[in-house]
Amino acid sequence: MTEAQPTAGGSARPKDEALREAPAADAGAERVYETPMKIGIVPINVGGPRTAERMIEVAQHAEAAGIESVWTFEHVIVPIDYDSKYPYDRSGKMPIAPEGWFIDPLIALSHVAAATKTIRLGTGVNIFPQTNPLLFAKQTASIDVLSRGRLTLGLGIGWLAEEYQAMGTPFERRGARFDDYLAAVKKVWTGEVVEHDGEFLSWHGFKSHPTPAQKPHPPILMGGTTTKTLQRVVNVADGWYAPSDSQKLLNEKLAELRQLADAAGRPFDSLDITTSWRIGARPDALPEFEALGINRVVVLLGATGESDPKKAIDLIASRAGL
Repeated sequence: MTEAQPTAGGSARPKDEALREAPAADAGAERVYETPMKIGIVPINVGGPRTAERMIEVAQHAEAAGIESVWTFEHVIVPIDYDSKYPYDRSGKMPIAPEGWFIDPLIALSHVAAATKTIRLGTGVNIFPQTNPLLFAKQTASIDVLSRGRLTLGLGIGWLAEEYQAMGTPFERRGARFDDYLAAVKKVWTGEVVEHDGEFLSWHGFKSHPTPAQKPHPPILMGGTTTKTLQRVVNVADGWYAPSDSQKLLNEKLAELRQLADAAGRPFDSLDITTSWRIGARPDALPEFEALGINRVVVLLGATGESDPKKAIDLIASRAGL
C-alpha cells in the first residue's frame, strides 16, 4: 500500500479500489468473494504453551495464504476477580482464565517479524496509558526498523482498573494521559531534539534513534467506540479499530466518525478503518464492510469453528477469495 501525504490528523493512507466481482459460482455452492479488503487474523499471542510453540508456523502459514496482517491482544495481568466491567461481553468478564497466556505483544511481533517477510504486524490493541511511554517509543521504533516498516499500532485507553493499579498508573484521567503520552512519543519518533512539557511528562534535551522506518511513524489506529475515541481518531491517529462487527454499531459510529472528520476538515477517505469479522456468524459480510468504507477486517481465529489455527487460516483465505 503506498502512502499519501500526511494530513493534520495523521498520515493519510489511501483506500483500495472498490469490491471486484468474483466469477459466478455453481448453483448451491458456497459464495466466495474476491475482494481488495485487507484480511488480518487475531490473536497470535494468546492461549497457552502451544501458542508459543506454533507462533512462527502460524504466522508463516498466514503470510503464504495471502493474509495481510497478524494482530495481538494485550493484558499484562488477568485478575482472579475484578469489579471492572469488560465492555465486549454481557457477562462483564473476559473470556479467558487468569492462567491464560498473554505473550507480550511487542515481543511476540518481534518474534514473528524475524521469521516473515511481508505480513504486517499489528497490536490490537495495546493499552497505551499504562505503559512507560519512552520505552514504548524505543521498542516500537526498533520493531519497525527490524521488520522493514511492517508495524501497525492499535492503541486504546483500557477498561481494567485493576490492571492499571498493578502497573502503578492511575486509572483516573487515563484519556488525558494517553493524549500527553502520544504527543510526546511522536516527538521522540522524529529523531530530533525532544522538548515536551505536558501534564504528565516533562522531557527535554535528548534524542532517540533509530527512528521508525515508516514516516512519520507506524500507522496508529485508535481502538474503542466512545465519542472521545473517535475524536482522537480524527485529531491524532491514522484510523479506527472497531472492536465489533455489529451492523448497528458500525453504521452509527462510522456516521459519527464521518461527521467529526468533516468538522475537522479531514477527508474521511484518509482514515484507515479496521473492524473485527465474526466469519462464522456473518460469512457474507465483506460487501457490506466494503460499502461502509472499511478497508481491513481482522478475524478471531477461535471464531472460525476450527481448532487448528492453520485450518482456520485456510478457511478465512478461501472465504475472502485470497
